[in-house]
Amino acid sequence: MAELPKIISVDDHVVEPAHVWQEYLPQRFKADGPRVERRGVGGMKHIGGGVYEQEFDESGRPADCWVFGDLVYIHKRHVAAVGYSRDEMTMTPMTYDEMRPGCYDPAERVKDQEVNHVEASLCFPTFPRFCGQTFTEHPDRDLGLACVQAYNDWMVEEWCGDSGGRLIPLTITHLWDADLAAAEVYRNAARGVRAVCFSEIPPYLGLPSIHGDYWEPFFRACAETGTTINMHIGSSSKIAMTSPGAPAALGSTLTFGNALSSMTDWLFSGWLAKLPTLKIVYSEGQIGWIPYILERADKVWEDNRAWGGFGDKVPEPPSTYYYRQIYGCFFDDEYGLENIEKCGVDNICFETDYPHSDSTWPKSREVGQKLMGNLPEDVIYKLVRGNAIELLQLDFDKD
Repeated sequence: MAELPKIISVDDHVVEPAHVWQEYLPQRFKADGPRVERRGVGGMKHIGGGVYEQEFDESGRPADCWVFGDLVYIHKRHVAAVGYSRDEMTMTPMTYDEMRPGCYDPAERVKDQEVNHVEASLCFPTFPRFCGQTFTEHPDRDLGLACVQAYNDWMVEEWCGDSGGRLIPLTITHLWDADLAAAEVYRNAARGVRAVCFSEIPPYLGLPSIHGDYWEPFFRACAETGTTINMHIGSSSKIAMTSPGAPAALGSTLTFGNALSSMTDWLFSGWLAKLPTLKIVYSEGQIGWIPYILERADKVWEDNRAWGGFGDKVPEPPSTYYYRQIYGCFFDDEYGLENIEKCGVDNICFETDYPHSDSTWPKSREVGQKLMGNLPEDVIYKLVRGNAIELLQLDFDKD
């Protein structure tokens, strides 16, 4: 059985420390910027997306909460779950004191990576949500813009700055204005950033779809700078649920649903043909569904081209663009790995999902060995680190 090389995880998460916006915002915005308060929580129920029913009670369980205008975001144990047993990974309010320090402290995160056989990690936001929706939804655009830039400055300068490349910067951008979004991509690319968050399905956030010219400045900026567009499950603030009252486990089982729909969107959008250097990545959606959707998209492209509505925007079979420009990610997908040739050995990356309840920390090496140990060594290398190195233009493994 082949030995697993050091992991480069393309999907982990950071719990932003309490000082981020109060330190990195310009002075004039600090009074209205996000801040952390400790409050008692009487009750909490997840409604869907980023929406919760919350009750506050001074005598309730203490929790550290982000306060931003009318928004109060409660830190929860199933989000900062590492260090707890599976049965303890509940939707329970918590303080920073109850979290493993690696959730929010970069030096401690690197130590936790070393324990987990991880060399480098790309981390999605928590309080801003997976593509910065929090700041897009705020009515004050000037404040929202400043908050986005403050997050990115903290991400580049503090979270990643002293890590020696062990923490890879992943930025957010201004989703309410494609020109501003492009400018922020260029600003961060100039200091070495090669990854930005985006929504799987922008219309779910009240934003224009990718079918049309609205997003061209942003997409073109990403293509020109080699900045990958990273779309995490939940980045549409909506998950696939069949009906009210269905258990949360249903949504967790169907997490790939938006990724599947989003990939189909992109395959028929024309953008991948128009911008052949643009790279997009689907995080935490697993990979077993990919071969079928490629087969189906190619079949529709061939049979329905006279009326399918994509015209000459997609001159080659959709799978052509997938294998050239799209990446999927997994942390536990036996079926996908049984079909890795169809998923694309050059298109798939490994992840550990630290510190969420799905995380394989601190046993990602053992999990990866079990999943991939029977594959050829060159394939294992690509999945565990090689594809991520190429995708994110990392300096690892260079002579």
